[in-house]
Amino acid sequence: MTDNEGYLLLSLPLIPLGAAVLLMFVPSGERTLIRIVTGAASVAMFVISVYVFFAFDYRGEQFQGVLAWPWFENVGFLGENGVQLKVGVDGIAAPMVLLTGIVILTGTWVSWKQEHRSKDFFILLFVLVAGVYGTFVALDLFFWFLLYETAVLPMYLLIAVWGSGRREYGAMKLMMMLVAASILIFTAIFGIFTEAGLGTFDLPALFDATYDPTFQKIMFPLIVLGCGTLGGIFPLHPWSPDGHAAAPTAVSMLHAGVLMKLGAFGIIRLGFQMMPEGGEFWAPALLTLGIVGALYGAIGALRQTDFKLMTGFSSVSHMGYVFLGLGTLNLIGMSGAVLQMFAHGVMTALFFLLIGALYDQSHDREITHYSGLAKQMPIWAVFFVIAGLASFGLPGLSGFIAEVHIFIGAFRAYPIVGGLAVLTAAITATYLLRMFARTFFGEADPRWSGIGEITWAERAGATVLSISIFALGLWPAPWIDRIAMGLEMGIPEVLS
Repeated sequence: MTDNEGYLLLSLPLIPLGAAVLLMFVPSGERTLIRIVTGAASVAMFVISVYVFFAFDYRGEQFQGVLAWPWFENVGFLGENGVQLKVGVDGIAAPMVLLTGIVILTGTWVSWKQEHRSKDFFILLFVLVAGVYGTFVALDLFFWFLLYETAVLPMYLLIAVWGSGRREYGAMKLMMMLVAASILIFTAIFGIFTEAGLGTFDLPALFDATYDPTFQKIMFPLIVLGCGTLGGIFPLHPWSPDGHAAAPTAVSMLHAGVLMKLGAFGIIRLGFQMMPEGGEFWAPALLTLGIVGALYGAIGALRQTDFKLMTGFSSVSHMGYVFLGLGTLNLIGMSGAVLQMFAHGVMTALFFLLIGALYDQSHDREITHYSGLAKQMPIWAVFFVIAGLASFGLPGLSGFIAEVHIFIGAFRAYPIVGGLAVLTAAITATYLLRMFARTFFGEADPRWSGIGEITWAERAGATVLSISIFALGLWPAPWIDRIAMGLEMGIPEVLS
C-alpha cells in the first residue's frame, strides 16, 4: 500500500460514522431509505476492506498506508507529535480489517428486518463498527484507546434495548466487566507513556522505545487481563456467553465475530509488540489460561441445550486457542492465533446468523425442542453444517488451517498442551455432531410446521460468510503471508 492509500484506511471509520450521522436526519418511518443508506455504507466498507487486505504488500514496510495529522503537540507534558490522528495497517491488522468488512456487510443485511426502532439500532451499530475499524488502523495510542472504547460502549444499549431473554442482565454484566477491564488498559497506557519519556502517543515510536524489564513484567499482565477480558480469556469470560445469548442477531455476529478479536489484537499490539520481554516472561501463564479456557469452553458447550449459549461457550473455547497460540512464542503458533481470529470470526458470525434466522420464526432456542429441521429448512441446514465442520477443523475449511498451526506450535513448545488442544477439538466435534443428529434428523416436530426457509437476505449473508470459510481453508497463502510478515517485523524478539 502507498501512503496515499492511507485515505482509504481513514475512510473505514469515517464511513460508518457518516452513515450514523446521516441516519439521524432520516425519518424513522422511511424504512426503504434506511436500507439504502445502511446498505450503501456496508458495501463501501466491504469493498474497501477487501482492497486494503489485498493491496497490503507483505514484502514491503511493516506499516503501510501511513498518514498522520497532528492534534496536540509541544504543550504541557506532550512533545513533538504528542497526540495525532495517525492511521496505518500491518500484516496483523490487514486480516482483521477484512474480517470486519465481511461481518458488517452480512450483519447489515440480516438486520433489515429489524422493526423496533430500526434507525436507532443502525446508528449504534455503525458507531460500534467505526470504533472497531479505528482500533485496527489507529497508530496513535491515545486514539487507539478512544476508538477501542467507542467499539465497546454501544453494546450496552444494543443488547439492553434490542436483545432477548435476560437482556438487561446480559448487557449490565457485559458493561461492568468490560469497563473494569478498561481501567487496567488505561493504567498500562499511561505507564507506557511515562516510562517511554518521549512525550508522544505515536505507536511506532513507542514500539521502538526502551522499557525496563521489570516495568514490562508488571505492565504486561494489565494488558493481558484488560484486553483479554474483551477476548473472553479464562477466567474473565463469564460476560461473554450471557452477552451472546441476549444480543440481537447482528450484534451477536459482531460481538463474537469481531469485538472479541479486539481483545486479542490489543494483547499483540500493546503487549507483545510494546513489551516483548514482559511477553516472554508471562507467555507460559497466557498459554495456560488459553488451554484451560479452550477446554472449559468446549466442556461448557457440551452441556448447553440453548443454541446461543452453546455457541457462546464455543466462542470462549475457540478464543482459548488464540491465547494458546500467542503463548507458544513461535512463529507457527502465533500465526495460527491470528488465523484463528479470522477463522473464528467468520464461522461464529455464520452460526449466529443462522440461529437468529431460526429464532425469529420460532422464538425458541432450545436444542431439545427441535428435530427434522434438515427436511424443513434444507438450505439453513447446509449452511449450519458448513459452520459446524469449520468449527471442529475439517480440512479444506477455515478452522483447519488455523488450528493445525496452533497445534503444531503448541507441540513444539509444550507437547502436553498440544495434546490437550487436540482433545479440545475432539470435544468440539462431539457437541456439534450430537446437536446435528438431534435437531436435523428424525421426524419433524408438528409444532414447528409453520417454519419456512431463511430469507434471501439471510441466504446472501450466509453465502458470503461460507465463501470466506472456504477461501481461507482452500487458499490460505494471502493470510499466512501477511500475518507472518506482521509478526516477524513486529515482534522478532519473542519468536523462537
